[in-house]
Amino acid sequence: MKILKFGGKSLANDGIEKVLSIIAGLAKTEPISVVVSARGNTTDELEALLEKASKGEDYTADFQQLKDEQQYNDSVSFESEFQLLEKLLEGVSLLKDYSPKTKDLVLAQGELMSAKLVATLLQQKGLESTFVDSREIFKTDAVVGNAQIINSISKKLTRDRFATISPNCVVVVTGFIASTEKGDTTTLGRNGSNYSAALLANYLNASELQNYTHVDGIFTANPELVPEAKIIRHLSYEEANELANFGASILHAKTIIPLIEKGIPLRIKNTFNSEDAGTLIHQESVQEGIKSISVIKDNALIVMEGRGLLGKVGVDARIFKALAQKGISVSIISQGSSERGVGLVVASKDAKLAKAAIDEEFSHDFYTNDVSSVSIVEDVAVISIVGQPLATFHHPYNALIRNQIVPLLINNAVTGKNVSLVLKTEKLHKALNVIHGEIFGVSRRINLVIFGKGTVGATLIDQVIAAHDNILHRKNISLRIVAIANSQQVLTNAKGIGSHWRSAFDKEAVPYSFDTLQAFVDKHHLENLIAVDVTASKTFVDNYIPLIKSGYDLVSANKIANTISFDFYQELRKTLKQHQKTYLYETNVGAGLPLIDTIRLLHHSGENITRIKGIFSGTLSYLFNTFSAENKPFSEVLQHAINSGYTEPDPREDLCGNDVGRKLLILARELDLGNEFTDVKIQNLIPEHLREGSVQDFLQRLDEFNAPYQQIKEAQAPDHVLRYVGDLHGDLASTETVQLDVSLVSVPRNSALGQVKGADSIFEIYTESYGDNPIVIQGAGAGASVTARGVFGDILRLAEKSRF
Repeated sequence: MKILKFGGKSLANDGIEKVLSIIAGLAKTEPISVVVSARGNTTDELEALLEKASKGEDYTADFQQLKDEQQYNDSVSFESEFQLLEKLLEGVSLLKDYSPKTKDLVLAQGELMSAKLVATLLQQKGLESTFVDSREIFKTDAVVGNAQIINSISKKLTRDRFATISPNCVVVVTGFIASTEKGDTTTLGRNGSNYSAALLANYLNASELQNYTHVDGIFTANPELVPEAKIIRHLSYEEANELANFGASILHAKTIIPLIEKGIPLRIKNTFNSEDAGTLIHQESVQEGIKSISVIKDNALIVMEGRGLLGKVGVDARIFKALAQKGISVSIISQGSSERGVGLVVASKDAKLAKAAIDEEFSHDFYTNDVSSVSIVEDVAVISIVGQPLATFHHPYNALIRNQIVPLLINNAVTGKNVSLVLKTEKLHKALNVIHGEIFGVSRRINLVIFGKGTVGATLIDQVIAAHDNILHRKNISLRIVAIANSQQVLTNAKGIGSHWRSAFDKEAVPYSFDTLQAFVDKHHLENLIAVDVTASKTFVDNYIPLIKSGYDLVSANKIANTISFDFYQELRKTLKQHQKTYLYETNVGAGLPLIDTIRLLHHSGENITRIKGIFSGTLSYLFNTFSAENKPFSEVLQHAINSGYTEPDPREDLCGNDVGRKLLILARELDLGNEFTDVKIQNLIPEHLREGSVQDFLQRLDEFNAPYQQIKEAQAPDHVLRYVGDLHGDLASTETVQLDVSLVSVPRNSALGQVKGADSIFEIYTESYGDNPIVIQGAGAGASVTARGVFGDILRLAEKSRF
């Protein structure tokens, strides 16, 4: 015989025909019995009616709605159940109160109506079927709300009752409910219908228990909260029991025990996808390792603190005694060895009563100041990682901290294979996704917010989207652009913005504000956030510190943050350290070249860097490489650079030398020098009389560059060329003695600087160990594609770093 159990969602109006079809199909091949829950939300609705009646509120409309919902088929009469409910509710309304015994009797009607309906509908389909009220066969103690089965009596009654029924008859049994030996109705607690089915399977020596629900089986996490959750095909009894104890919603904590006794397999299946094999729970585990992440919500944390408890014996005993007297269960307890602080997790509904009980028990200790406070932290949840050994727990824990999720408590099971975290419920959804991505080998999601969609920004966006599948395949990292913003608007999509982002931005972008963006991020519980600044905005850097505090790592092509006041520079680093965030900005100096990384590595390893010299601007590199190599007027070369897009719209922004000065200052600060931009000596390449005025006026007067620059060119020594060079030199151990110079110099044509061609940049790094032979880094120093690729590289470095 197989036992089939159907949950409330399966038996709702949109699922009941599917239930009947499954039963009919299996009944053709072997004997079956069916255990049913109350249909849909019936149990919740009955409880709500009780509450309304106890408060003296009008419940008649709700009661009528319940009656209408239950009347799925006119041939099935629930008149006796409705009359009993009406009588009970009238009494509760008059008394303004109800007993637990009354509540059990009211809730029992949901299962009774469900079983009667299913049995009748099966008969109408031509199947032999009968309804059995489980109160006749399951006997319990007198504890209401969560009664304990008396096995010896229940087993005999069950076997005797079924002995009178034909093997070909489909028996439909009420779940969740039982009765005392005196006949008083009791219930078996949360998800008690699963327990009813397991008991029935045990008593009747069933070959298998099939539990039909609204999901395909047991998943590595709740798929409604974690879309990437994967189904678990096999679990051992022990693993399933752990999941049940730690809140797996489709298992009752006592369900597994009757099955273990007889070695009866339990299969979790989806009513609405019954062809799927589901999850099979049986004797042996298929493989070791972490199985699932389960959640218990609607909890509160009771915190008792007191210096006077240090070294005192029996504190825990007193706490548990006080709570036991009030019927309060503790799911997790955590304390230091000193017992100065004790944390207890209880159901939210019990929190105030628990605090009052502890206050009363320790009233004298308050008087003597041994206990200083007992407080309640409301609205907490428990995440349990079933199968998680403490030895590797640092991986999910570090991932949580990187996402600014700090657990209130951490508890390790005695077996050493389960770790539970207590945290605020508002952090639950995000925490689940972070942990699941860390431990189950699914692709790690990295959520990018890109600020700036100009030339470099647009190129970067296209590069990231085009590379998504390749990176997912090679690195198991899913890079998703979830927001694109400019100074006025922002386009968002929690599932990732696609290749048609330009048209989507035009149609769907909304007014941008930091608060609007953060509300979107919070709403969708986005984890592993990276803010990417590809603007040149002086004001946007004001957002850096708020972004860090909100959980973002930073990648930036914007030099401003690293070159404004040293006070801000230090504050930014301090905030990064406090929040354990990373800020990468390789493209600030060398576009796509690995310059900053190299200097940082040398400096942090203790290498004494004595000088850094080079051509920092790809634009000016092209300008003077061409001017030195060709017999053309300076204005002609400059005009070609402008036409080719090498310069800013106002070429004076390149020619003034400030950009090179900022880059040189960034390198000085990488060496822990506290220089300001005013310390950089910059040779402005623009003749003084051309520095003011409109861009249009300037562009019409380019030939005024020719005479002075031709004179400089002709004044050089033989076989020399002009280069615009940044030079960090002097005593690099002191801010006061270091020199930062940006100037036009003449160098030998066959030197490293002299051999640079096109728009390449080159950097010479002199160190104490390398002496006169510098480390040379050379390559493309300009261009939107090169800069975007450099930013992309920083993003990938951050994404890779988040794996450790």
